[in-house]
Order: sequence, then C-alpha cells, then structure tokens
Amino acid sequence: MAAAFRKAAKSRQREHRERSQPGFRKHLGLLEKKKDYKLRADDYRKKQEYLRALRKKALEKNPDEFYYKMTRVKLQDGVHVIKETKEEVTPEQLKLMRTQDVKYIEMKRVAEAKKIERLKSELHLLDFQGKQQNKHVFFFDTKKEVEQFDVATHLQTAPELVDRVFNRPRIETLQKEKVKGVTNQTGLKRIAKERQKQYNCLTQRIEREKKLFVIAQKIQTRKDLMDKTQKVKVKKETVNSPAIYKFQSRRKR
Repeated sequence: MAAAFRKAAKSRQREHRERSQPGFRKHLGLLEKKKDYKLRADDYRKKQEYLRALRKKALEKNPDEFYYKMTRVKLQDGVHVIKETKEEVTPEQLKLMRTQDVKYIEMKRVAEAKKIERLKSELHLLDFQGKQQNKHVFFFDTKKEVEQFDVATHLQTAPELVDRVFNRPRIETLQKEKVKGVTNQTGLKRIAKERQKQYNCLTQRIEREKKLFVIAQKIQTRKDLMDKTQKVKVKKETVNSPAIYKFQSRRKR
C-alpha cells in the first residue's frame, strides 16, 4: 500500500530539470550532467579493476609455468602473435590430390557431354539458328526449264511449306490425310518458343563442356610440371587453352 502511494505521489511531483551551461561558460563546452558523470565514473572504475587484476596476476606469476600454446606464439612489438603452421604435403600426396581434381572435372565433363548428346538426339538440329544453312541444288538440261522452274511444283508441296526443312508433306499426303498436331498460330508460336529454349540450353551446355575440357587440360598440365624432367615452354597459357611445354626425351626402363 505504501509503495503504491509513493508511486502516485511521484507521478504528481514536479519534474526536475538540470540547467544548461551558462552563457559566459559556453567556451568550456557542455555542462556535465549526472548521467554523463555516471558513465565516466563507471568507465574509470572498470579500468581500475582491470589494472588491479593485472597487477595481482603479475605478482602471483609462476616463472616456471608452461602452456603448450607458448610453442605457437611469439612476442612481436609487445603483442602476442600466433605463428602460422604450414601444412606438410609430400609431392606424392600433392600429385594424388591433383589427380583427384582432374578425375572430378573429367567426370563433370563426361556428364555434360552425355546431356548434349541426348539433347541433340531430341532436337535433331533441324532449324537451329547457329547451324549452317543447307543448300539444295537442282539440275536442268535447258535454260527454258530454269526459267519455268517453280520450287513448290518441283517438290510437289504447298508454297507455304517450301521454307521448311522438316515436316514438309506433299500435296497428295495433305489431300489423303488430316493435318496432325497443332495448326493454330498461337500453338505454333508456343512450340517454336519451347524449341528455341531447348536450343539455348543446348548452346549453354556445349559452352560449359568446352570450359570444363580446358580446365581439365590446365590441371593436367600443372600436374605434369611436377615432374623433374627438364622442360621448355613452347606456348603461353591463354583463357581457352593451357600452356604447352616440350619435355626432354628420356628413356624409361
């Protein structure tokens, strides 16, 4: 009850405000308030406690004490620095690690090559934009036949289907059988878009397979350079090809 009364009394009491720095003392900076003093005093006490603890630790220090960390730490400009430990790797172990890297890259390259072959078998590369355009040459005996030549009539197909390199049925087939598959323009555009997407995927996979092949060659070259046989660099390394070295011929038993 008394605590509740005390809180109620504090809620109605006048707010205590600390004065600011007087005008004639402005050149001395801000007037320190109690909260500022509290922070400064706490910081001072914390530093004194730290110095007291260090002084006690120095007085109670055992000159014969030893820690295993002392073998890995050295004093440099008054600061303890941990020495970097070098990994001991033998040439045989390093060559084995390089071999594992080559095997992994080669495995990824073979997987990409298989995916490329599967995509090629599905798409047949019939209307691929990057593919070189095929030529169909017709031979005639006279100039009159050349002047009267019509591609659609000669191929016995509709004029709208002349530009096609696949699925180009003859007029007889169109008259006998119904047109199978999508015939409206919307469906044809959608199929063409999907086909182009597959071709883009194929192009990306071909580029990736080439990059993996170059990486595998570069790793294999670095692995071969570990051999102590005398060698001469013939060609510098480029982005698309590894460096070429000529090794001294040596007879093996």
